[in-house]
Amino acid sequence: MPWALLAAACLGMFAASSSGTTRAPFLIAMAGDLGTSLPLIANLMALTSIAWGAASLCAGAGSDRWGRRPFLVGGPVALALCMAGVSTAESYLGAALWATLAGACAGAFTGVLMAEASARTVDRQRGRALGWVMAGQSLTLLVGVPLAAAIGSLVGWRGVNLCVAALALLAALGLFLTTLRPVDGPRAAGRPAPRLSAALSPRVLNLLAMGVAERICYGLTAVYFATFLQSTYGLGLGQVALPLALFALGNIVGTVLGGQLADRLGNRMRTFAIAMAGSAVVALALFGWTPALEASVALGFAYVLVNAIARPSLMAALANVPDEVRGTVLGLNVTSASFGWLGAASLGGWMMAEFGFAGFGPLAAGVALFGAALAVFGRR
Repeated sequence: MPWALLAAACLGMFAASSSGTTRAPFLIAMAGDLGTSLPLIANLMALTSIAWGAASLCAGAGSDRWGRRPFLVGGPVALALCMAGVSTAESYLGAALWATLAGACAGAFTGVLMAEASARTVDRQRGRALGWVMAGQSLTLLVGVPLAAAIGSLVGWRGVNLCVAALALLAALGLFLTTLRPVDGPRAAGRPAPRLSAALSPRVLNLLAMGVAERICYGLTAVYFATFLQSTYGLGLGQVALPLALFALGNIVGTVLGGQLADRLGNRMRTFAIAMAGSAVVALALFGWTPALEASVALGFAYVLVNAIARPSLMAALANVPDEVRGTVLGLNVTSASFGWLGAASLGGWMMAEFGFAGFGPLAAGVALFGAALAVFGRR
């Protein structure tokens, strides 16, 4: 296992995710400082997500044509410059521009990170390798946001953006040093990449659809879990910090465990299907049975853990494609994941307005079972 590369890739994921997520504690402060409304500041995340998904598609195809190192090193450096730009913004328009560019820069290397980790491991190591890379995103919720809040109390939201910029530069250095040795049998730089249609085989399309279903299931709780606890148990903002930390911890544990299962069990599609079916059962209990706060927090931990077990198997299956299209396929995965996040936010908002949180359980269970059915009956 290329542990040094995986550590640098995990740090890169942590920096990319922190570029948007660590903004959460400072929405009110940013709105006041930039002279705009809270909803507009909150919408910066949507701009970031859209730019992230679009850039990932282009970067994945570009990495197959020109090589991965320019994106692995240049992406974090460009992200650092954009985060510095956010820290100097004097208006909402300036902050929105820099935040959108930061999302594009994050998308320029996150999918490529997964392609590089996949290229430097054999098939039966990829579940664990990609699990460690993806753990960087979960660490943002567990460590990054609380740490940003603590640092922000001393240096403000502008200083936090500069700290994220420093993290991105550190990740760029780590990726530069750990990719000095070329992967065996690299593509010739400048060689035309295969057409997009060559990467979109029926099997890959099925896997991407499974990924959208999994991201919707995860996003429904990641986006609305705090609101669910606040509305159900009357918690204040400070009281949801520990439940959210446990939620993030469940995601890390599930991702690491899922990586082990993806490499040690023979049928990755079966592993994905069982995990998604399990998350459907837990979702019904999480949103349909609320006897006490402790029970809901425990069920939230269990839900995200079981859901996270599915993703390394999916990622390892996506990475098991010819090297010349791997960047394109994993870039498409990040793009499709952004659609999953947008679907979770929109479906959750509609469900909450129409039926309240009681409808979240059947919604999450239905989407999870759909994803499991794609794994069992879809194109292999």
